[in-house]
Amino acid sequence: MTAELGPDWVRGPDGLPYRRAARVILLDAADRVLLVRGHDAGETTRSWWFTVGGGLDAGESPHDGAVREVREETGLEVHPRDLVGPVLTRSAVFDFVRVTCRQDEEFFLARVDSARAVSDAGWTMLEREVIDELRWWELDELEDAVAAGTVVYPTTLPRLVRRVAGGWDGSVEHLDEVDR
Repeated sequence: MTAELGPDWVRGPDGLPYRRAARVILLDAADRVLLVRGHDAGETTRSWWFTVGGGLDAGESPHDGAVREVREETGLEVHPRDLVGPVLTRSAVFDFVRVTCRQDEEFFLARVDSARAVSDAGWTMLEREVIDELRWWELDELEDAVAAGTVVYPTTLPRLVRRVAGGWDGSVEHLDEVDR
């Protein structure tokens, strides 16, 4: 069951596949946010936009995992000192590859140069199967898309980006989300 999802998933106390994850809100100088669009391998008609990031390796800190995930998913380099936050923690229950999963995430903020090309060279086989595109979004455009029904995770992402783009105030929001 967890083998389909990847080696970073273990059975949690509630019996669901569980993992800890680090995610990064990547912003450029114009406050555009880089998002990934993916679909569910078990239900290909479902797709959504989400931030760069993923599961932590055994013994890996959220900061180190965030840096690794940015490199693997985009080819861009960030240093742990470039990460701001965590600006959000999220506990999510969701269906993926026809399995209900639980994930606890820490979200960081980092600035990158959008003129640098992104690369899929570090993608896993599962990522190659389910990731459809990476795209820079202007915040107004993202808010309009969400208002029109585009699915984005976390669901509060446009508001969160608005809050932290001008500078982080040190507060850490927590979000519980269930999407099944």
